[in-house]
Parts: sequence; C-alpha cells; structure tokens
Amino acid sequence: MLMDPISNGLITIMNNEMRRRKECYIMPASRVLGNILRVMQMNGYIGEFEFIDDGRAGKFRVQLLGRINKCGAIRPRHSYKVKDLEKWEKAYLPAKNMGILIVSTSQGVISHIEAIKRGLGGKLLAYVY
Repeated sequence: MLMDPISNGLITIMNNEMRRRKECYIMPASRVLGNILRVMQMNGYIGEFEFIDDGRAGKFRVQLLGRINKCGAIRPRHSYKVKDLEKWEKAYLPAKNMGILIVSTSQGVISHIEAIKRGLGGKLLAYVY
C-alpha cells in the first residue's frame, strides 16, 4: 500500500542506484515529486526525467547517473527558519557542503543552498548526497 509518493519515489531511486541500473520508473507520479526530481537534476544527481501519462496517476522515467550515495524523504516534514538550517544540515547530511536538503518554500521547491541565498524558510522534504 502506497502511503507517501515522495518516500516511495526516493526509495525506488535508491534501490535502482544500488543495483547500478541506468534508469528507473517511479509510480505514482505527483507534482511535488516532479519538483524534487527537478532539483536533483539541477544539482547533478540524476540525468533527464520525463512524465509518462498512463491514464492513471502517471509515472516518471528517470535516468540514473550513479552519483547518489543515499537519498530519502524527511518525515515528519519539519518547519525551519533560515538560521536553523545548519542544525538540520548536521542532522541529515554526512558533512558540511556534501549533499543537499530539498525544501519547500513560498517560492517553490528548491535546495537548502538556494534557500539560504534567498533567505527563505519553509519545510524540509528530502535529502540527497
């Protein structure tokens, strides 16, 4: 039974990365998961991805590059302020400047590095390194 599309999608990516696959299919698709994949793509963790409409919820086909050591969803979705972001970075990432936290802000889903530059708070969604 699927409870959290974000968590299921990131686990699918992680499992296929460990098996050294070149691509994977994530279903069901969601708009937030698409935004998370876009942030991962902009930071070089995955290659191209596309939405495939199958008449149901849809699915994503994701090209894997073999650059992900670990990724996962953050549950519960913690709220944060810009000054507290370093605390969450220490909690979820293995070292400073290694990996990204993916956050939801009022200006969309972005990485924590971009959120610090813009001075935005929001909610933590996922981590990738």
